[in-house]
Amino acid sequence: MSRFTGKVAIVTGAGSGIGEATVVQLAVEGAAVVVSDIVAANAESVAKHIASLKGRAVAVTTDVTDETQVAALIDRAVSEFGGLDVMVNNAGIGGIQGDIDTAELSQWNQILNVNLTGVFLGLKHAVRAMKAGKRQGSIVNIASILGLVGFSNAAAYTASKHGVMGLTKSAALELGKVGIRVNTVAPAFIKTPMIARMEEAVLPLHPIGRLGTSEEVSALICFLAADESSFLTGASYLVDGGYVAQ
Repeated sequence: MSRFTGKVAIVTGAGSGIGEATVVQLAVEGAAVVVSDIVAANAESVAKHIASLKGRAVAVTTDVTDETQVAALIDRAVSEFGGLDVMVNNAGIGGIQGDIDTAELSQWNQILNVNLTGVFLGLKHAVRAMKAGKRQGSIVNIASILGLVGFSNAAAYTASKHGVMGLTKSAALELGKVGIRVNTVAPAFIKTPMIARMEEAVLPLHPIGRLGTSEEVSALICFLAADESSFLTGASYLVDGGYVAQ
């Protein structure tokens, strides 16, 4: 497959899990990719793996809560590969805060900064580059089933993912006129390092009887990034094994 031949893509949080699966698939299908992660060694390892598959990749260490670093990430894609066509705002953290009345404000701020402000900054600077390059790009923001439903003792995480969905809708309305599409993917509990030690507890929540894989999520992300989804914007798409149908 070569859906992304001639395209340039950035994936944040690409050092493991869903982000890693997505950036590898984009590269295998022809994109020149920027592998972004806050852990330098993880980003570099994934970029080397892509190179071993004959793909084009560079690794960039990025804290998505730092606007200077996010702007530099986008500028690196443009300087390295000539533009930007696909932005996947995947970087995120979990967070079970406990009871609302005893939750720490510092933890609330950290979760909102990474999961929501980080998406906003990636969106902002990706749009800047796409407009400057006159590219009709696709931006995919990664939310969660908890952008649609609640989860006890996870107020900050749930609020952050609801925020991503609202941000996506507003951005899509604004950017449709310049041909930039914005969508959200909302996974359930996926078998990644983020849910290590939680797998047995959350597995029964999925009617399909198993956890999802990173590759199942990346397949949808790449569909939304590709030209074949050219009439899709401003919406959220579940990859949840029936979780929200209950």
